[in-house]
Amino acid sequence: METARLIVLIIHILGFAALIGGLLAQAGNEEKKVNGAMRDGVGTAFLAGLVLWGILEADDVDVNHAKLGTKLLIGAVLLVLVMANTRKPRIPQGLWIGLLVLAVIEVVIAVAWSPVHTS
Repeated sequence: METARLIVLIIHILGFAALIGGLLAQAGNEEKKVNGAMRDGVGTAFLAGLVLWGILEADDVDVNHAKLGTKLLIGAVLLVLVMANTRKPRIPQGLWIGLLVLAVIEVVIAVAWSPVHTS
């Protein structure tokens, strides 16, 4: 099960890399839009995150539900915002900044907040 967890974790990380990369690729552009990297990245990261949660639960690990619930909520907001704006020719600067901030917060939570309870 550890191998499956690591593979899904790598996919999860690559999803966030695509999302953040898709956002940062537009940093110098006056007009921002949801691009394919953002759309595919957020979907991949969200789905892989759910699978990771399932793997942890299946392994009977003492899971930190507060952390995972927080990441699920932020991930769902990211997913909805990206998907709701996918077909629009442009998005407001504030939305672009908000997406970038939320994506970075997700990464910070993932790194700084332990996924399991330690005794």
